[in-house]
Amino acid sequence: MGRLFWKIFAGFWITLLLTVLVVATALTIRNEALRSAETELADGPRSDFSTRVTWSVFRHGGEAALRSLEADWNKHKGNMPLVVGANDQDMFGRKVPADALREARQRLTQDKDARGIRTLTTAAGQTYIIFQLNDPSHPQRDQHLLPPYRVETPILVALAAILASIVVSALLARHFSQPIGRLQNAFKAASAGKLDIRVAQAMGTRSDEIGELGREFDGMAQHLQQLVGSQNRLLHDVSHELRSPLARLQVAVGLARQNPAQIDTALTRIEREAERLDTLVGEVLTLSRLEARSANSDDDYVDIIELIASVVDDARFEAEGTGQRISFTNRLDEEFVMRARGKLLHRAIENIVRNALQHTPDQSTVEVTLQQDADLDRLLIAVADSGPGVPAEDLAYIFDPFFRSEGSTSTGYGLGLAIARRAIEAHGGRIEARNRAEGGLLVRITLPAVRAAEN
Repeated sequence: MGRLFWKIFAGFWITLLLTVLVVATALTIRNEALRSAETELADGPRSDFSTRVTWSVFRHGGEAALRSLEADWNKHKGNMPLVVGANDQDMFGRKVPADALREARQRLTQDKDARGIRTLTTAAGQTYIIFQLNDPSHPQRDQHLLPPYRVETPILVALAAILASIVVSALLARHFSQPIGRLQNAFKAASAGKLDIRVAQAMGTRSDEIGELGREFDGMAQHLQQLVGSQNRLLHDVSHELRSPLARLQVAVGLARQNPAQIDTALTRIEREAERLDTLVGEVLTLSRLEARSANSDDDYVDIIELIASVVDDARFEAEGTGQRISFTNRLDEEFVMRARGKLLHRAIENIVRNALQHTPDQSTVEVTLQQDADLDRLLIAVADSGPGVPAEDLAYIFDPFFRSEGSTSTGYGLGLAIARRAIEAHGGRIEARNRAEGGLLVRITLPAVRAAEN
């Protein structure tokens, strides 16, 4: 158990203990105050009933019946109410507390029907007052003035409070510190390079902030694992792709040394391979920046229609020599200006259109369509070619870096579509590809249709 557990435990325990002690002290003070305020007169239901019985027997049976009742009461070890005459003496010679007698008379003065007190005037003109005394030794004495809770054994109550507070504090401290300890261990494992660590399952069904923190950690660890894996694959693929042009450079250098007459041819080859290396390094850097989500420049105001039209015009110019055609269909009702990384978005769409031109036959058409999905509020860009398409098993991988489908005639490095996907995802969009029923490949781009705010 770490320091956090003991801090939480001490905080909860001290709080609970102080609460229990304050409540116990308040109840004790109240109990003692009620005890000190208790009078010698009993006016509960039992005493009131006894007083009524005594009064009724004395009224209807006279002194003889009352004495008989007193004898029967003594036989059963009862506590018969006092019957006090004008001389302040009890009829049966029992002690009459002066304070109790004074209070009884005072209550009668205030209320002739005071509870637990009765007066009776005999035929001879003698007046008696009948009332019941509290008997501290009697187990059934009236307790109507005392609260249900009484501090009879304060030591036991204190011990029970301490024990209960320790148990509750320990459970609460464990409830909070245990998942934090698991998170701490997970962070240590992640910092040591073990990025496959997950803690959400160990958190159980917690729906509080700690459980949410565990799920956020899993998301972070998964993203880091994907990034590291992607960087490792990229490094492996780059090293593989660099071998071929470097090998050709070495061959060209060797030929130039062996046969100086072919030095011009060797220099031309060296220049060509250097340009390929420069292109490859540039695309790898672009892809690396996109992987790290730190692409080129800040957002600009981009007219999406104008941007796609510019890509189509450039591609149409390049395709004139092969007889390929490019059609652009704009189904937007009006111009659409949005905030985006213009150069990055332009390059993504350009890579897709050029890929379509590279795989579509001569004298065929590449179709580019722009429309808006009103229900889902998004832009849809579709690029369709008339080429052979892609094997179904390769569709899920054509946007991976350096991937080239089997039988592909492409002379590139397999980075164009990978860059396009990262660029589209950097704008919160999605890109997907599928084979067309009539032949060819359809690449579909989905972008959030968020217009730039008007000034």
